[in-house]
Amino acid sequence: MSVRTPPRLLDLAGMHLLRDDDLAFSALEQLPVELFPPLFTEAFNGRHTEILKAMVQAWPFVCLPLGGLIDLPHVGPLQAVLEDLDVLFVQKVCSRRCKLRVLDLRDTGHNFWSMWSGASTHRCTSSGRAPVAEPRSITKQHEAPLKVFIDLSLRKRTLDNFLTYLLRWVEQRKSSIHLCCKKLKIVSMPMDSVVKVLSMVQLDCIQEVQVSCTWNLSTLATFAPFLGHMSNLQRLGLFPIQVSAFKKQEHDHVVQITSQFLRLGHLQDLYLESPSFLEGRVDQMLRCLKTTLDNLSITNCQLTESDLTHLSQCPNICQLKSLELNGVTLTDFNPELLQVLLEKVAATLQELYLDQCRIQDSQFEAILPSLSRCSQLRSFSLCGNILSMAVMEKLLRQTSGLSFLSQEWYPAPQESYSPQGILLAGRFPQLQTELLAILRDLGQPRTVWLTFSPCPHCGDDLQVVKPCLWPQIEIQEAKNLDIVHSSQPQPIILGACPGSQEKV
Repeated sequence: MSVRTPPRLLDLAGMHLLRDDDLAFSALEQLPVELFPPLFTEAFNGRHTEILKAMVQAWPFVCLPLGGLIDLPHVGPLQAVLEDLDVLFVQKVCSRRCKLRVLDLRDTGHNFWSMWSGASTHRCTSSGRAPVAEPRSITKQHEAPLKVFIDLSLRKRTLDNFLTYLLRWVEQRKSSIHLCCKKLKIVSMPMDSVVKVLSMVQLDCIQEVQVSCTWNLSTLATFAPFLGHMSNLQRLGLFPIQVSAFKKQEHDHVVQITSQFLRLGHLQDLYLESPSFLEGRVDQMLRCLKTTLDNLSITNCQLTESDLTHLSQCPNICQLKSLELNGVTLTDFNPELLQVLLEKVAATLQELYLDQCRIQDSQFEAILPSLSRCSQLRSFSLCGNILSMAVMEKLLRQTSGLSFLSQEWYPAPQESYSPQGILLAGRFPQLQTELLAILRDLGQPRTVWLTFSPCPHCGDDLQVVKPCLWPQIEIQEAKNLDIVHSSQPQPIILGACPGSQEKV
């Protein structure tokens, strides 16, 4: 027979207060700080709106992390809290002990509700009580606007009820409420709705922006001025930007877009997918960069040799940690440009992705010496390119000294295919065995994945291969193994298509 754990005195006190509104109201001024979070949670979940309103006026912490409690679409308790904030920040009426300065509507703060103090965020005193300001400082404190934090993910063509209500509430109280957003994601929403939302947000609070809409150039130019006001932006991703063919009359749009980078003084990460408007104009964007980038991704677009020249000479990429040029055709480019680029970032580069760039043997051999000097490289991918077995061997041998390199993705050797591009089922295992012998000869444990392009099983452009293992296990014996636990060094892994009958 199990023994029920009796309720704590703290829980009993909270339940008693919730049953007696008058007692709760009179007790708030003397209520111990540790009772506020559990009592507020019970009142919120139980929709005791009057008690919620009273607690907001006496909230003894700087931040109220309400997002962790909101259960959409039931926003009644949230509306009660917002309405009561009018008393605090519009009518300037508050309790002596109230410290509320931030309302956090993000899905955060769970630790706060489970641990009453939230000491690391809210800086309660060692005695366990929030400091009480003097009456003079209380008045001064509530002259500053309340900050309301929210992460915005604009996924629908129309605003949902919650966001519509919140924006209307903020709009009516602009002088006393600042709507702050650190992460903005735009997936599918008309530009007029995006403009409406952004006009309500403190743009200088935004640190991350991801746009996943298919916009034409004029739409992107409409968004650009808002981007320029995001002065604290650190991470920008445009995936993908499918724009119409470049026309002379659209030159002003390109200038308007690229010039906004002049105002982004904290930008660290830049991700551009299918930015066709940059062809022949990469220098125009690079000249506007004000910071040294950590991560740069320009993928699935056409660049000119002049673009790559400007990229290799740009001082703002000299400390890159990650460089991604997937889907940028490099077949006809002078390999010295990529060589110069790699030498510039050799001391800091940790990730390099050159998938589907149509790199051939002669080009890759030219950049191998520079690649081998990227001493911090951890991840390297060349999937979808055409490399012979001889160059694959040079690659494995010249990168063997990169001690941090732990993830490698390479194309199956060119000799694995017929002249018509069909995978030779009997030839690939032979080449795989030769690659394993090379790795065994180098004597260092590594993880290497091979890929087919196109996949012989499903026809996709690119498929990762199934692992086989070295050093102690023959290829045919490893077909049904995912991971080998051994006292030996971690095995080297090669691969087979997930679409094959032998599934990982």
